[in-house]
Amino acid sequence: MSLWSRIADAISALAKGESLATVFDHLRTPPERTVAFTIAVIALGAKMAKADGRVTRDEVAAFREVFTIPPAEEANAARVFDLARQDVAGFEEYAHRIRRMFKETDGAICDLMEGLFFIALADGAYHPAEDAFLSRVAEIFGLTGRQFRTLRARFVPDAHPDPYTVLGVDPSDDLDTIRAAWRAEVRESHPDRMQARGVPEEAVKLAEKRLIAVNAAWEAISAERGR
Repeated sequence: MSLWSRIADAISALAKGESLATVFDHLRTPPERTVAFTIAVIALGAKMAKADGRVTRDEVAAFREVFTIPPAEEANAARVFDLARQDVAGFEEYAHRIRRMFKETDGAICDLMEGLFFIALADGAYHPAEDAFLSRVAEIFGLTGRQFRTLRARFVPDAHPDPYTVLGVDPSDDLDTIRAAWRAEVRESHPDRMQARGVPEEAVKLAEKRLIAVNAAWEAISAERGR
């Protein structure tokens, strides 16, 4: 059974009334853990979208940048979106279930949040309702306010993003501390590290956007301090 078939079947089971606990108990270990990650991004992302009952071009385009959807699987991928827009489960319950699944790996939670930010911005805009939604999901996931602001600064368009917020450091930190934080982010973005966290191979593409943001932040701080 293909990845998208498993994803569609899992969400279909939820739509038919099967409990989150039952469905996700089957998705705790690889390779099903990869399925769970993808379901989380799609279903929570769909909860942010307008409930218009259709798959938008922006959403499809955004997922095509992150997840590989073979032509033969397009029908299953569209079915996943449509099912996710139904009342599969309250997003808070869904987020709690995902948090328990990934509680051993904080990095996977941040990867998942990056996927959600990417989908939220698929239409080129970031609305207050989306910010409130993602803030609540981040809270359930156990992220601190600072971690959430750091992720948001990396993905949400801003004329002048604060480089310190992007790197998750304080302006009062010395350059060596900031350099260490930058290097840590670069290491965490390595494909091998991301795949070890149970992230789908395709979703590693999100690391490219993270690297652009953190490298730009480091360059800005370095220039500001004259080094």
